[in-house]
Amino acid sequence: MIKNRREFLKTTALVIAGGFVFPDLLSASAGVKAKKHIGLQLYSLRDDINDIGIQKVLEIVAKMGYVHLETAGYSNGKIYGKDPAELKKMVDDLGMRLTSAHLGRNKSSDHDADMDWWNKAIEAHSAAGMKYMIMPGSPLSGEGATLDNVKRYGEYFSEIGIATAAASIKFGYHNHDFEFKNKIDGVPVYDLLVENSSPDHVLFQNDVYWTQKGGYDPVEYLKKYPKRIQVLHIKDEQEIGASGTMDFKAIFEQAYANGVKDWYVEVERYIKTPQEDVARSYKFLNKAKYVK
Repeated sequence: MIKNRREFLKTTALVIAGGFVFPDLLSASAGVKAKKHIGLQLYSLRDDINDIGIQKVLEIVAKMGYVHLETAGYSNGKIYGKDPAELKKMVDDLGMRLTSAHLGRNKSSDHDADMDWWNKAIEAHSAAGMKYMIMPGSPLSGEGATLDNVKRYGEYFSEIGIATAAASIKFGYHNHDFEFKNKIDGVPVYDLLVENSSPDHVLFQNDVYWTQKGGYDPVEYLKKYPKRIQVLHIKDEQEIGASGTMDFKAIFEQAYANGVKDWYVEVERYIKTPQEDVARSYKFLNKAKYVK
């Protein structure tokens, strides 16, 4: 009989050295099962960030179970008013990671000013440890949806992507529904942006909800552009799974087949409160067997 902790540890070491490991020791050393790789676009909690501050919101999100985050609060070198390195530490200390950011500056007549803005933003997001910098829209809707404008923005995105690549960050574009509803000679603006931007420097973050609202199947677009669509926004009419109209199983299966690693929940319209709906979205996806 093992009489004390020291003798127990000595005996355990001898057993392992001898090539035998008891099942309960195995389970103890294995630790807690790793969380699913579920990300969150913090825009989902934008009002809470304004009301109670980013630190408190991060603590709430960490308790929900999210593991990687996408920001939407960049201005003049700071993210949510914080120094990027300070924000990174706040997130790291809570066991999460900053991996992506939404930010943008539309192309103007002053090219140097545009690129100066992006270069400052790249410096900030590099300090925050971001993998992606995503522009969440463009003027390519309505009268702006011309082939010349698409080509101008394709060149603009490509130049930004070259600049972010120098900091080991990938640049991408996030769609809404208008990139599918607006067509030029029968071709959606979305496709024309893919065709007129650098495949080496511009990726696409497909918002699956807006793609479907635009009249197209997000699964078919994942199949169509397996190399260009590298990140997803997982979205529904309200909280994830609430509408019953989004085939998330098929979306995730195709995304994983394509090698997509990163995706972010975004909740823009609420059934109850932002926090409740964001928490229920996590629970829905965490329970889903098709989500890794």
